Amino acid sequence: MAPIERPKRFYRAAAAAPSEGGFGVMLDARNLRTPAGARLILPTPALAELLALEWEAQAEVIDHARMPATRLAFTAADRVSQVRRPTAADIARQAGSDLLCYYAEAPRSLTERQAALWGPLLDWAKTSLGLRFERASGILHRDQPPETLQAVEALALALDDFGLAGLAMASASLSSVVLALALQRGVLTGDGAFDLSRLDEAFQEEQWGVDAEAAARAERHRTEARMLERWFRALDQ
Repeated sequence: MAPIERPKRFYRAAAAAPSEGGFGVMLDARNLRTPAGARLILPTPALAELLALEWEAQAEVIDHARMPATRLAFTAADRVSQVRRPTAADIARQAGSDLLCYYAEAPRSLTERQAALWGPLLDWAKTSLGLRFERASGILHRDQPPETLQAVEALALALDDFGLAGLAMASASLSSVVLALALQRGVLTGDGAFDLSRLDEAFQEEQWGVDAEAAARAERHRTEARMLERWFRALDQ
């Protein structure tokens, strides 16, 4: 298979700048546009700066794989803006099988770790967001209260397109809407959310060692979680 040819860098400098309706990224004198051809309008200067740094970091060619915030911004502008309610409904469906609700049956050392580290997040979701989740042991599905799922959908819809896109990405990446909401609201860092999302895997690694392929995959997810932390904090500024 022939290697994918990446476009050459066609601009001298990338910079965040005010733009009609918000903020944008200027590639020399050109406004950054989405794949659909629309001028990209961002809600905060900090988010525009985050994207501008990705574009400025490109060398001779443009590697979109190294531009996760840009890709997420394009998704928010071109896709999520058109399907807000289905996106929020999908997040609510994910909350119906949230990772943090499924405790291991054994060994005791793992179940105690889950209770100590996941329990406070479920308590936070209940007291701070009004989200009551039912906890289960083992892998059998347990239905969550309909009012909880409705509240998750409402919380998602209350976000703008960029916040909603970030929440959808975080929920899928972390396998937990609770962790995604905690990351979005600054209760957890990207590293903290990622570590809590893989308690089971970390426990298995302690027992049996680290698989190189799994470690590389985990590192990609950690990098993604760190980017999402920067994304949400940029939306707050």
